[in-house]
Amino acid sequence: MTAAFQESLLDLGQEAGPRALGPSVRRTALAHGAWIDHRPAWLAGADALFHRLRDAVPWHAERRRMYDRVVDVPRLLKFYEDGEPLPDPALAQAMRALNAHYTSELGEPFRTAGLCLYRDGRDSVAWHGDTIGRGATHDTMVAILSVGAPRALHLRPRTGGPALRYELGHGDLLVMGGTCQRTWEHAIPKTARPAGPRISIQFRPHGVR
Repeated sequence: MTAAFQESLLDLGQEAGPRALGPSVRRTALAHGAWIDHRPAWLAGADALFHRLRDAVPWHAERRRMYDRVVDVPRLLKFYEDGEPLPDPALAQAMRALNAHYTSELGEPFRTAGLCLYRDGRDSVAWHGDTIGRGATHDTMVAILSVGAPRALHLRPRTGGPALRYELGHGDLLVMGGTCQRTWEHAIPKTARPAGPRISIQFRPHGVR
């Protein structure tokens, strides 16, 4: 289930930083007032950034109650609060670029960054929406920047129906907007296929988790 991390040939030797958004972003309207924006290879130098974050971020493991027992969370985590310095200048650049593109539509800036390290195919996140805080009652946005080896992110409507699948890694950007956190769910499922490590960076407005 573990594979060696293979860097993208398109990313070799590039300094980390966001590329243009604008018309390069592909928006897909979903049911129930939700939408998805997708911009492949948005972050230049993403593979080098993966290595820096893997080594520099103070990752920690968590345990959570699941029904009648406490289980290990199958990934490593670090959350950067509003105003807390981000661990790499490239992430600060990415947040500024996202705010320049989305603040007028969102009505507020992205302010926090949650980082998850998926070490191999055994690490995962179950079906969920980011509904802790205002995301449970208000339209919002969550921007996911993926660095490292690609992993499949699945989305499905809460009312039932076919799921969508995006392979995210090597600097890809996916933004979930509108009612997406309330009316859709997303997941990174476990996989028995060899999977290299991946870091997901989730930019959110204040009060959304």
